[in-house]
Amino acid sequence: MKYRLVALDLDGTLLDSSLQIRHRTIDALQRVREQGVQVMIVTGRHHTAARAYWHQLGLELPAICCNGTYVYDFRQRRPLAGNPLTQKEAQELLAIVREHPVHVGVYVDEAMTYETDAPHLAGMRRWGATLPESVRPRVEPVASFDRLIDEAAAIWKFLLASDDPAALTACEQAIGGHPGFTCVRSSRARADVSRAGNSKGQRLAEYIAQQGIRPQEVIAFGDQDNDREMLKLAGLGVAMGNSHAEVRECADWVTGTNDSDGIAEVLHRFVLTAG
Repeated sequence: MKYRLVALDLDGTLLDSSLQIRHRTIDALQRVREQGVQVMIVTGRHHTAARAYWHQLGLELPAICCNGTYVYDFRQRRPLAGNPLTQKEAQELLAIVREHPVHVGVYVDEAMTYETDAPHLAGMRRWGATLPESVRPRVEPVASFDRLIDEAAAIWKFLLASDDPAALTACEQAIGGHPGFTCVRSSRARADVSRAGNSKGQRLAEYIAQQGIRPQEVIAFGDQDNDREMLKLAGLGVAMGNSHAEVRECADWVTGTNDSDGIAEVLHRFVLTAG
């Protein structure tokens, strides 16, 4: 099979535990692009938190962001296709999550926002401080989510975070009773909520159909529940070694962890040395 597109999740997949891309991975991605294979970021992140990696790899394709909520074109500096929450939906979702002891972030327009600070935001700020201002992620406090929702042009998703598994599960269950929302885990302690129907797999399927690329011509890499649909879609779905069992079961191949050269090894095996 000749592959035409490599789709890459970021956290836990393309990025190692230090939020860096491994040198062998960079080299392998450059080499597959030289062979005419396109490379695309497909992430749960807001586009301002993916921009630095897009530039580092010198990519050309837009990125799929916030778990398929929208496609962002970094060259034109604007979102393309998208399915954000309506103001009414965001207000209903805010009312639900405020009944639970979880930290809430709301991703809008050009920023990731929060009403109260939390330890997990410190890591994002530290990483951002190491970057040039032009590619730095925007993580901003707001006085009121209610006012933010009223004024935002696009409400991409809510991020829920808690180190208390029971609290996060209870909030997910409450959200699950609403047909207008999709809730999916992006890590052990985080869940993403967007408008119903949004997913990495669905948005990637739409994108490749527009480009005339068949699913079997795609290699996708991921490690979390929000990657499962994408791994099933791809002709070669690759789960990272740090994935849990349910993710590995969706994959065609399991490679090394994100702290290994697992991505490079797959690309060498199935693209660079394929006859």
